[in-house]
Amino acid sequence: MLEKLDSLGRYFAFLWELARGALRPPFRVGLCIAEIEHLGVQSILIILLSGGAIGMIFSLQMIAFLQPLQAEIGTGATVAVALSRELAPIITTLMLIAKNGSAMAAELGTMRVTEQIDALESMSINTVQYLVLPKVIASIFVFPVLTLLANVIGTLGAYLISVYLYAIDSASYTDYMFSFLSPRDIMIGLVKALIMGFMTATICCFHGLNTTQGAKGVGDSATNAVVSSSVAILVADYILATLTLRLVYA
Repeated sequence: MLEKLDSLGRYFAFLWELARGALRPPFRVGLCIAEIEHLGVQSILIILLSGGAIGMIFSLQMIAFLQPLQAEIGTGATVAVALSRELAPIITTLMLIAKNGSAMAAELGTMRVTEQIDALESMSINTVQYLVLPKVIASIFVFPVLTLLANVIGTLGAYLISVYLYAIDSASYTDYMFSFLSPRDIMIGLVKALIMGFMTATICCFHGLNTTQGAKGVGDSATNAVVSSSVAILVADYILATLTLRLVYA
């Protein structure tokens, strides 16, 4: 228990150092752009596949549920709202944790055990500002953009299943969907994605920087980073969902 509290305290100290580094020069824009390309552009395919699959699977389940009620026209509205508020941010974040979060922890962990971070610190380079801050900024930018992409492709997948496989009228389907889906639903999902991107990057980088015990420690850090960030974003999603339902939809 004391070890967990100590780790939590060091995490908040890490966040404070990160905030200080974000407010003082040098501002390494080139590193941020490189991280955006690495974290975002190279993740587009996996987001397209996962978002499309979730949209199609969810539409199949909703049609099976709504058909006995003669209400399958509501499939599009249900899928679009669920994707916007919950499914797209969660699925996107979990996919990016698996792909990028583990890589962040392993990269920084390897640098720690091979003493590259110690070498940077010996040259008076702020390693949190130099190594971590570009990853955090890139994640804050990339997660909402990819969440929006997952929204679009998931809704399109649901449309294809509903209209072309189950012959639901296209005009009625889209009209009913847009009558229920609002920009507020989309913005809620994007805000969630932004917060989850920050949490993912900071938790994974924190585990990477605190790697010990050589090669075994790198593997342990990557595993702990994935597990910790996955659990943290699920808990955060519950809290955010509760707040939005009480404050926005009250």
